[in-house]
Amino acid sequence: MTQLNNPPTKRAAGILLITRSEPRQFLLMQHHDRWDLPKGHCDRGESDLQTALRETEEETGLAADDIQIDPDFRFELSYPVRYKRHGDQTFLKTVVYLLGSVESAFNPTLTEHPGFRWFPWNPPHQIQTQTIDPLLQAVAKHLERPESQSAP
Repeated sequence: MTQLNNPPTKRAAGILLITRSEPRQFLLMQHHDRWDLPKGHCDRGESDLQTALRETEEETGLAADDIQIDPDFRFELSYPVRYKRHGDQTFLKTVVYLLGSVESAFNPTLTEHPGFRWFPWNPPHQIQTQTIDPLLQAVAKHLERPESQSAP
């Protein structure tokens, strides 16, 4: 009973990559059953930013120096998730999403995903209701702010 009230936790971080050049686009990685961002679990002692940059490089081949992180954007979601490698145990997963920009679309070096796609930035988006759509809504609202017009 205690486990239901206080499930073990997992923390992950990732980056929504968006192009600075027009037409503006954003990158999603293909999984066998869904689209997602480059992201992954935080290693012990890693900050959210360190995790997001490491995972993005691992999953796309893009070096951290090639990404301009928007310091004013951070989006966090928590939801229950079951991990088969942990005996189908339910964890409370918290994912932190950062906003990063690149000059233009590039072809990622795929290491963990069967594919990728650059989606046109044309809000509102309807891709995946649990995580992607709320993130994209938050980014759209953030980019509409007058002080965000120069970034990313």
